[in-house]
Amino acid sequence: MTSSPTPLPTPGGPGSAARAPGLPDGFTDTFTSRSVDTGRVRLHAVTGGEGPALLLLCGWPQTWYAWRLLMPALARDFHVVAPDPRGVGLSGKPLDGYDTGTLATDMVALMEALGHRRFAMVGHDVGMWTGYALAADHPDRLDRLAVAEAAIPGLSPSPPLFGSGDANDRLWHFGFNRLPDLNEQLVSGREELYFGHQFATKAAKALPDHAVRHYVDTLAADPEALRSSFAFYRALDTTIAQNQQRKTRRLTLPVLTLAGAENLGEAVGNTMRLAADDVESHILPGCGHYPAEEVPEAMLAALTVFLAPYRDSSITP
Repeated sequence: MTSSPTPLPTPGGPGSAARAPGLPDGFTDTFTSRSVDTGRVRLHAVTGGEGPALLLLCGWPQTWYAWRLLMPALARDFHVVAPDPRGVGLSGKPLDGYDTGTLATDMVALMEALGHRRFAMVGHDVGMWTGYALAADHPDRLDRLAVAEAAIPGLSPSPPLFGSGDANDRLWHFGFNRLPDLNEQLVSGREELYFGHQFATKAAKALPDHAVRHYVDTLAADPEALRSSFAFYRALDTTIAQNQQRKTRRLTLPVLTLAGAENLGEAVGNTMRLAADDVESHILPGCGHYPAEEVPEAMLAALTVFLAPYRDSSITP
């Protein structure tokens, strides 16, 4: 372990652990917000619990808050770290660095600053992209990797331009989000329409109104947050080139894939089998794109079994 980072002021505001809406009872007895300056970017993370380190990385267009329903149970066995990646929530919003190589390095720097050289990780959506990059680029850091609900650009086969209507409904935002300027002009002032549509159409079980409002308000409150939300997609040319190199080096660590039966299904496991040798696939019935919020009990059960060897190996006799 390394020494603790220089403390920064405790983050506040609606995006912090103290101010987020609809948290489980007793949440703030275990979890607190903190800011960490990695030397590259200032990152906000919500941390708490005892045991080996577990990194939970959210996807687009969410924040650390996506994990709130799983965090209390996980904190009984792990020291949970749920960050806002660069460009998200209360973290810094630089103009660049949104390729997955940089995002993965951010997470390694964050965990190092918090005293964790080696850890397990769960990544959802864009967090799955980053999880793959972290496992490939920093194999000495990860013990186990669980990923959920994404295809990985540059690893997954690209769908045809004129694919099925179902594929278009799921993927049209990729092209839209990559636009250089027009998307911000179209979405600004209409964040509820655009991001609300994403949540409404990709969930099999509707997310609570207060959660959707929290995500939308976070994006609408700051033009830099809106710009950063598209930056992950604008960096895809760089990410794709990186992944084409990464897939020449197969992953050997244990990988769990989680997918909603009503959304990506077998596609998540099939994606990771293109890159990893030890893949266990788990499909969650009645679930769409947001398993941590739609079916938290089922996701927690799958993670508990998968992470048990990591937890147990860290217990000193």
